Amino acid sequence: MIKHVAIAGNIGAGKTTLCKMLAKHYNWDIELEEVDNNPYLADFYQDMSRWSFHLQIFFLNSRFKQVREIEAAQKTIIQDRTIYEDAYIFAKSLYDQGNFSQRDYENYLALFHSMVDYVKAPDLLIYLKSDIDQLVKNIEKRGRDYEKSIRIDYLQELKSHYEEWISQYKEGKLLVIDVNHLDFVNEPEDFATIVSNIDRELFGLFS
Repeated sequence: MIKHVAIAGNIGAGKTTLCKMLAKHYNWDIELEEVDNNPYLADFYQDMSRWSFHLQIFFLNSRFKQVREIEAAQKTIIQDRTIYEDAYIFAKSLYDQGNFSQRDYENYLALFHSMVDYVKAPDLLIYLKSDIDQLVKNIEKRGRDYEKSIRIDYLQELKSHYEEWISQYKEGKLLVIDVNHLDFVNEPEDFATIVSNIDRELFGLFS
């Protein structure tokens, strides 16, 4: 049984929107990223050095609980962002930029590695590949106040880490979707193309 499909991608790539659309199309349950009720997110974008460790621990714990719930579930669940991204993308980027102290980063990684010993990789990881200008357009369009201070260099840093991680990903099946020229929200043919690719990866079907 296919239990776990996950969507990965940079801030503004369209993960949450696609998650909801795929959940409806396939009748899957959905696990969304805890954004609106995250007590650190707004503070983080105002002062990354001060709040990086707190934010990443919150996300890591939240993601770990989600994965454990997915493994215990009896239905297929699609997840918005993976536990791997917490460590390999966001924590690494914050450390490289000097927003994580060496001590906090080592402590964080130790906790992450303890957790992933109890985590199974998704049956399919879908990576949404997007250029920076497209990310910026999407971020501006959704209009979240706390995202107004996101810097271009931060998005570029994340993009570099995503490309490195995806190029080495071997935990399970991987589907890379370039969304730069897709409008899967407003163009049914674009969404159908994504569904066709997912069907092929999960079920060996062509449509």
